[in-house]
Amino acid sequence: MDDLDPFASTIPAPTAARPLMGLTILVVEDSRFACEAMRLLSLRSGARIRRADCLRSARRHLQVYRPSVVIADLGLPDGNGADLIAELNVASPRVGVLLGTSGDPGGESAARAAGADGFIPKPITSLGAFQQIVLSNMPADRQPCGLRLVEDEEIHPDLIAFQDDMAHIAEVLEDPPNEHALDYVAQFLGGVARSAKDQGLETAALALARQRACGRSARSETAILAGMIQERLTRKIAI
Repeated sequence: MDDLDPFASTIPAPTAARPLMGLTILVVEDSRFACEAMRLLSLRSGARIRRADCLRSARRHLQVYRPSVVIADLGLPDGNGADLIAELNVASPRVGVLLGTSGDPGGESAARAAGADGFIPKPITSLGAFQQIVLSNMPADRQPCGLRLVEDEEIHPDLIAFQDDMAHIAEVLEDPPNEHALDYVAQFLGGVARSAKDQGLETAALALARQRACGRSARSETAILAGMIQERLTRKIAI
């Protein structure tokens, strides 16, 4: 629960059907699409959720509230989420559960090296898997008593959130992007594309990332991505 929340004593205990009841989860995530997935997973599990879209916003939030769980994306617009995990790991009192998240296969080792208790690989859509990762790192007195209902439900974020992400990157690419911006674009779009199962966009993001890693010009790859983003922004969404 929020240790600094004046209403914490009235928060209900976890149940078999809502095993995260009573918890407040701070999700530090710049992708609207990924955050919408976390929101649905948290609410279906009984938890309350707060969101910060960058390190600065997260630190501002933590000056006022101390959530039960922090889930920090490693690739953020103003830095690495591992830095926030490292800060919170040595803070006193410590947040109950620190989790890293990333679509990068190497993200888990970086998160754990910073002090994370666990790691959530992107994309995550399984309600049961999400609950297990959080609960496995909770103290025994914060877990539901008796048998727990293991859900195999899959959640599906609203595609409007996906278009919000496309609009965000379109703004980043409006001005001639610097090297940091291109690295951010490649990382951000790679994660969003995997979560949305957009293979074409993921392939283009990986091509940009490879060019950047080799130190070669990425003008062509950036132009291709910009065109793909504009195409996705013009798609009509059935409401």
